[in-house]
Amino acid sequence: MDLSLGFVVLEGLLALAVVGTNLLVCATLCLHRELRSVTNCLVACLALADLGVGALAIPFSMVLSLELTLCFYTCLFLACFPLVTTQFSILLLLLIALNAHLKIRLPSSYAVHVRKGRVLGAVGLCWLLSLLIGLSPMMGWNRLGRYVEGNRTLAASFAAERAAVVLIAREQPYGGFLSKVYPAARAAPPYSELHDDHLGRCSFTSVFTPEYLVYFVFFACTLLPLGALLGIYADLFRLVRGHFLAQPLRAARRGELHMARTLLQLLGIFCLCWIPLHVIYCVRLLCPGCRSYAALDRLAVLLSHLNSLANPLVYAMRKKDFGRALRSVLLRYVPCCSGAKVQPQGRSGRR
Repeated sequence: MDLSLGFVVLEGLLALAVVGTNLLVCATLCLHRELRSVTNCLVACLALADLGVGALAIPFSMVLSLELTLCFYTCLFLACFPLVTTQFSILLLLLIALNAHLKIRLPSSYAVHVRKGRVLGAVGLCWLLSLLIGLSPMMGWNRLGRYVEGNRTLAASFAAERAAVVLIAREQPYGGFLSKVYPAARAAPPYSELHDDHLGRCSFTSVFTPEYLVYFVFFACTLLPLGALLGIYADLFRLVRGHFLAQPLRAARRGELHMARTLLQLLGIFCLCWIPLHVIYCVRLLCPGCRSYAALDRLAVLLSHLNSLANPLVYAMRKKDFGRALRSVLLRYVPCCSGAKVQPQGRSGRR
């Protein structure tokens, strides 16, 4: 119980930090028009996804960590929503990489191919794909049979305990006292209620099969996009090296190269935060009899949620003009902060 309480407290503090930081990113882009480049707008969409993580996905994970007795379909929805936000973040990172690649590969015709309407349509398509992938367990790929079977075992244990207490109470002259000593006998729900409503202990692994988490979520929906991202960035840096190695880089090209490195760092942080959790799922699938550690599982979940806090901080530190604008919004609109507003300089925000 102490471990669960500590996890809930840390997750609560992290959720507040994630919501506050990503709200600040969105407010910065709303108040500073000079920063509204295509790349920055895509980063703002990534901040909205991280905002959903802090506002909903982290609280849902806190509920799942407590293993409360919930209806199966309620538990399934709580477990599916973090998958939606995670998949949306992956697809947005892929879209951001494609935008950076087009900007360097097609410098003269970039504005013709990349327009706001097309970018918004691509973001909408990413959101639709994320919903389909994240909510796919609600279409049948889940552990409903095992969940119900576990409820039958739980109900049978309740019934056996209740029968034993009733039998003791009949044999003893102090039945009223024994009913107070064994309150579980009075509070135990009937078997029909547990079976009909599909109640049971709710956790992330109780509703998802290991095959779904490993083969579909990790291999198909995480590793494949990440491999495509690495290929895009490798080709991007190859283009930069091949086209501009013989001559000095112009200021605009230096800015685009710096942006590509920043986005590559975001990709590296995503891998660092999410791969440990997927490795744990792989070990459980390949070695079902291996011992699992609750502290290690919750540490991996906490690390995955930390990615939503790291994204805006890294982007603000790497992009100086964005960082200055973010600091100016923080100093102007956050009550606990005070100071002069610092304006972003130059047109580097258009990178």
